[in-house]
Amino acid sequence: MAVKKIWTINHTCGDTTQVDLSDRPADRRAGYARWLAERDCTDCWRAAQGEDAESKAEWLAKKRAAEQAEAEEWSTRYRMPPLEGTDRAIAWGTRCRHQLMAAAYTALVAEGTTSEAEWAAIEDAARPLTRAGWWIDQRDADPADLPELLAAATAGDRPTENPHF
Repeated sequence: MAVKKIWTINHTCGDTTQVDLSDRPADRRAGYARWLAERDCTDCWRAAQGEDAESKAEWLAKKRAAEQAEAEEWSTRYRMPPLEGTDRAIAWGTRCRHQLMAAAYTALVAEGTTSEAEWAAIEDAARPLTRAGWWIDQRDADPADLPELLAAATAGDRPTENPHF
């Protein structure tokens, strides 16, 4: 007698499904059917994943909003000018600038040998860099490299008072 190919699965969600296990070796069908019975059916699983993805998106949106508020408050406190670019780039660049500057302060001043006066010069060098894309591009940079990165920034990253049209 052949091992059955169609199995009735009573899932943990309470649903019952008929599953064709003919694509599995005969000696593995029973174990796989048992494994399936310990899980929700496909429809319930997908519904749960949808809710999960939605809650992750909601969590991420809240996290980004909190980061944005903190970055904007920091920008105001330390007299950092607004960034230029698309709305999305400005928001992202503002967060990246805050994160890089805060990490650089920790690496260079709090844990390093940079004085507060030297840090003030670093802040002054960062202020003219208002292209959001520049800060986004530096988001993975080593914070200790910030002075060198600031020195390497091009004129395109620093707007002039009299731009040429």
